[in-house]
Amino acid sequence: MASKTEITIEEKLKALYELQMVDSEIDKIRILRGELPLEVQDLEDEIEGLQTRVSNFEDEMKSLQSMVQEKKGSIKESEGLIKKYEAQQMKVRNSREFDSISKEIEYQNLEIELSEKRIKEYASQLSDKKIIIEDSKAILQDKNEDLELKKSELDEIVGDTKKDEEKHLKKSEKIEKLIEERILTAYKRIRGNARNGLGVVSVERDACGGCFNKIPPQKQMDVASRKKIIVCEHCGRILVDKHILEKPVEE
Repeated sequence: MASKTEITIEEKLKALYELQMVDSEIDKIRILRGELPLEVQDLEDEIEGLQTRVSNFEDEMKSLQSMVQEKKGSIKESEGLIKKYEAQQMKVRNSREFDSISKEIEYQNLEIELSEKRIKEYASQLSDKKIIIEDSKAILQDKNEDLELKKSELDEIVGDTKKDEEKHLKKSEKIEKLIEERILTAYKRIRGNARNGLGVVSVERDACGGCFNKIPPQKQMDVASRKKIIVCEHCGRILVDKHILEKPVEE
């Protein structure tokens, strides 16, 4: 096999056109898969986001439950102090001591009221978060079922086309080795900018096979001579004559 620098312009053009034909076959296989790979990826991202959301809410619920227990502990502590102070009141020697202990009892009752208020607030938040978690888990289940279905569809399509795709990919890589880097880069850039993925097209009925604009007679003669690489002045695609692959570069 000739090296990239040794092959003629005609051979380069043949290699480019055959590469285009192989790449177009790969495109067809990937079009057959449609939007499924993207849909699978989007669903996986969405599921990951939902799982994180559920996990965060569950952590918040644990924190709220811990705070509820803390407030219940505070209530028990205050109730214990109240009993202690009430017992002390029975033994006071003057009204000043009685009033002082009464203020302590009043303070502990206020602490109990505040703790009970906080417990109600936490209970309300827990209830709201529980509903959100249940709703999120229901959505998560639906999304997981949808993901499994789409993955199954994708696996079936990939299974049916994998062998052909691998064969074409190997052929594409083999042909690319015949083409110098500068030309290959230009081909890939042109192909990437074209909606139909065509970077190399043949001249058909005096027109560019990509954009269908007329090609001047002199330029058609240059294309047919296969002496230099010619591009369409309208769309920038590389032009070849339609008979160039009567003997393909790669069999």
